[in-house]
Amino acid sequence: MQKDISMTEIATFGAGCFWGVEAAFQGVPGVIDTAVGYSGGETPNPTYKDVCTDETGHAEVVQVTFDPAKVSYEKLLDVFWKAHDPTQVNRQGPDFGSQYRTAIFFHSPEQEAIAKKSRAALETSGKFKRAIATEITPADTFYRAEEYHQKYLQKRGAASCHF
Repeated sequence: MQKDISMTEIATFGAGCFWGVEAAFQGVPGVIDTAVGYSGGETPNPTYKDVCTDETGHAEVVQVTFDPAKVSYEKLLDVFWKAHDPTQVNRQGPDFGSQYRTAIFFHSPEQEAIAKKSRAALETSGKFKRAIATEITPADTFYRAEEYHQKYLQKRGAASCHF
């Protein structure tokens, strides 16, 4: 039986190493699919090796296909904020470089408005002592990462890649 994807939306998030970020979204009811890849840079068709040079401008991202009748974009943002430290600039944990930046790539004016409102609420919440570093920019071309990166933790029976 084929899934009806006619009423789906796409959300794209960068929050450090894409393996753990992808895992955070996989169990969310209403998420239909996830794919890891690269976005936000200048180099066309980058490879993982290219992105790791920190010279392509791309972030490691997760593209989330979701059913907005079952999960809201706001809920996906909640997962995003909890999946990483949005105050870190160009790093998450032991990983550093611009490919690990915190970023929301919006696909519509509605997503942009919701993301900005969500970031502003987090900034004023007092949850973090440092400023939120998350960039909110228009979605650019999504370059799917190599197949061995897709569902990486799931293939290995791991829940996360955090220490």
